[in-house]
Amino acid sequence: MAWSPPEEDTGYDGTATLIVGDQAVDVTVHLDGHLEPLDGSFHWYGRIERSAAVAGLKDAGATTGSLVIADRQPAELRLAEYDPWGHVQVSGAGAPPYPMDPVEIELPAGVAISS
Repeated sequence: MAWSPPEEDTGYDGTATLIVGDQAVDVTVHLDGHLEPLDGSFHWYGRIERSAAVAGLKDAGATTGSLVIADRQPAELRLAEYDPWGHVQVSGAGAPPYPMDPVEIELPAGVAISS
């Protein structure tokens, strides 16, 4: 059976700002994510499209940074390897840099959420 993309549009494709140290670079990203039940965290991942500025940061040894989309809070990320097309793979855990629709969760009777 061949892989097919999810029918729901759950991620983000668009512009962002990559911050590494004191440098900010405008980038185009393709991101998605999922809730990982083993650790209870949201894991997001994707790629930053190839650019000379991103390649310069990566080739200079950058392995971490932050990603900012619009007016949202920065999200820490890991700059991983290049893919075969020269894009940089990225990943993060926790709140993603892109907005998400609210999720309604139904709990069994008698179960309470503690904060």
